Amino acid sequence: MGKLFLEHPGGRRLYACANCTTVLTNKRSLVSTTFHGMSGSAYLFNSVVNVLRGDSRTTDMRTGRHIVRDVYCKRCQKYVGWTYEYAMSADQRYKEGMYVLECFYIMQLQSAVKD
Repeated sequence: MGKLFLEHPGGRRLYACANCTTVLTNKRSLVSTTFHGMSGSAYLFNSVVNVLRGDSRTTDMRTGRHIVRDVYCKRCQKYVGWTYEYAMSADQRYKEGMYVLECFYIMQLQSAVKD
């Protein structure tokens, strides 16, 4: 097994995997806090790091039909959310390329490093 390389998104307010505390994104990437996943509340981010993406699948959601990929922590490989590949409805296309992280699977961290 090779060495695991992790990225850091920068910033003081961070979101990390709740299982292993690997940093996934920061407050600047937060787009919305009004999303819902299978486990409850979820947040929409425009970028994340240190994740693995599952296979594409088509799913029906509250906002219509989407092609999504599940997203897993790169270090512990636990599920943390999903990413939107394609939205069938034109008014939902703003989500394409964005990530939804479920609050149950992530935690907030405060970095000691200043921006």
